[in-house]
Amino acid sequence: MGVAIGTGTDVAVETADVILMSGDLRGVPKAIALSRATLRNIRVNLFWTFGYNILLIPVAAGVLAAWNISLSPVLVAAAMGLGSVLVLSNALRLRGFKPPLGGDEKAAPRDGSTSAPKLVPPVH
Repeated sequence: MGVAIGTGTDVAVETADVILMSGDLRGVPKAIALSRATLRNIRVNLFWTFGYNILLIPVAAGVLAAWNISLSPVLVAAAMGLGSVLVLSNALRLRGFKPPLGGDEKAAPRDGSTSAPKLVPPVH
């Protein structure tokens, strides 16, 4: 995987797989976490899509009519449309993705000191 910083050369930005818009390399773990969440979301969507297709297509075709299990093809088509809406809704959950805490919120001071950050109690 190629990673480029948005402030880098045009060649690097054009050939990279991932472009970090800021000059901060702490975005690399966040990009990796987002890609893992995206792949997990794709796998879940494929599982449920294949699941309801495997169930509803034979029902719509009348294969299970011998056991008095049948639905109107219109209802099955509506159910599949609803399934598509659910898959889309599941994919849209990634818009609220929050990367796991990687310690970048409590970064070391830039002056080179190694002292721990001071905790200030909340004011009521």
